[in-house]
Amino acid sequence: MVPAAELEQRRDFAGFLERDLNKELLRFTTAGSVDDGKSTLIGRLLHDSKAVYEDQLASVKSSRINRSGRAIDFSLLTDGLRAEREQGITIDVAYRYFATARRKFIIADTPGHEQYTRNMATGASTADLAVILVDGAKGLLPQTRRHAYISALLGIPHIVAAVNKMDLVDYSEERFLELQQDFQQLAGSLGIESVVAIPISALEGDNVVVRGGNMPWYEGATLMEHLETVEIPSAQRFEEFRFAVQSVIRPDATFRGFAGRIAGGIIRPGDPVLALPSRRRTKVKAIVSYDGELEVALPQQSVVLCLEDEIDLSRGDLLVSPDTLPCVSDRFVATVVWLDAQPLEPNRSYLVKHSGRLLRAKASRIRFRVNVNDTSEHPAEELEMNEIASVEFAASSPLFFDRYEQNRATGSLIVIDPLSNATVGAAMIREELPGSIEAPTESFTSARWATGRITKQERAERHRHVGGVLVVQGGTNAAERLERELFLRGFAAFLVRKDEFPASAETTLLSALSSVGILVIYAGELASGETGAVEAAFEGRIFPLPSADSSAGADEIVERGLVIAETLRIRSNLVEGHGES
Repeated sequence: MVPAAELEQRRDFAGFLERDLNKELLRFTTAGSVDDGKSTLIGRLLHDSKAVYEDQLASVKSSRINRSGRAIDFSLLTDGLRAEREQGITIDVAYRYFATARRKFIIADTPGHEQYTRNMATGASTADLAVILVDGAKGLLPQTRRHAYISALLGIPHIVAAVNKMDLVDYSEERFLELQQDFQQLAGSLGIESVVAIPISALEGDNVVVRGGNMPWYEGATLMEHLETVEIPSAQRFEEFRFAVQSVIRPDATFRGFAGRIAGGIIRPGDPVLALPSRRRTKVKAIVSYDGELEVALPQQSVVLCLEDEIDLSRGDLLVSPDTLPCVSDRFVATVVWLDAQPLEPNRSYLVKHSGRLLRAKASRIRFRVNVNDTSEHPAEELEMNEIASVEFAASSPLFFDRYEQNRATGSLIVIDPLSNATVGAAMIREELPGSIEAPTESFTSARWATGRITKQERAERHRHVGGVLVVQGGTNAAERLERELFLRGFAAFLVRKDEFPASAETTLLSALSSVGILVIYAGELASGETGAVEAAFEGRIFPLPSADSSAGADEIVERGLVIAETLRIRSNLVEGHGES
């Protein structure tokens, strides 16, 4: 028999776990210029809220690097890279988790150097609140303005202007009020509505977790008090239901569900949904999670939806509310933060990943580049690393999106270099453009697609992909392997070796292959005089792969070719139509 005291103890522990699991979670980021004290502030926050383990504290105390002149250099609790500690700066984004009696927190400590602006944008992309530090002695610096602009750009709903290093200005109330006014003017010009200014000293600990006695004139909340009480924006404000399919779950013949995360709205069993791009209507049969079936699923929950009807859905498809449809367009305007050393080039083909879908797109025009120091707009022919611009995109097939202001998940995408597979840009969709480019994945209405009695539309639907050219230079081994792999994956692929055909016949041959929707692997270098005609025949779908003579091996060439080929697949309307009859 279990003693009554032990039973009571177990109940108390179970209740503690339940309360801890049900705590609200606030994601916030720190930002600001170099040496404004971001890492020191987070270290102080963790230390004073008793969120640092003894071994971590002992390691920091025994570190040979200490720039604070005190017993503990709090910045070392977050600056974990060797280069960061040696240089005394933050380079990478450091994530830290801690909890208090009221809330759980995830902090993103982001770098202040201009060259690491892309890291700041990455860390702030999921934040509900941004703590932007202002050096009490130096005031608002260009990087302070840049980070405030990016915070507004990302739609972070709450901003805290933490006026740090008040100990260096003798805890002057006049200096704080001056900087508070300067920041509020900046926030007003950026359209930031929720701004709170708090005077702090991260080094001394004033107004971080405890109030301290150095600023009796300040009667507002400490930083920790504000973090514990600020309203956390609810994703339920997105009334439109959005669910991007990440995977199809089919463990046996009796179960078929679609896994993903709810990006907006609330869903219950019996609710009607519309599948995109097929536009099939159905109802939710059940909502399944790790803990069993649910009566309701809320935004940001990862669940499996089972539908009443057997419809064809795969990764990247979208389930939405039938009465509140997203925008459907292959042309749109997005604000782009460029992340790569190679500049953004208009009309170059990139890959974009949006809500699980991977497809091709071109930056058709850069409308303007933004000077983040004064938010002025300037014309630009290309976009350098860390620069921000408004860019018009043309995609190979329609996207299903909401404006970023309405829904962060369905209103954002990343830009990928198809050759290096590196993420080179982050984009926030602002509006769709009128008109539409010809989108081979959804409609084939162009008269010039017709070639005889069988049209390109019918051939593409039979192949389940459109034609294109994958150019492999420097040897045929990789080209032959790529042809075999594509063939095994169901592509209508054909290898053309440059040395097997006379130059005069190249354009004619490739144009013929284009008319029947073949995915061509071209082993060799396209003649400069033929490129324009071939691009026109394949509607720009020419993709140079890494040269076999370069450092890239055959495995890498084949892998990149397969990734690009997948973006050419389409969903066959003819096949789906027969399946429904």
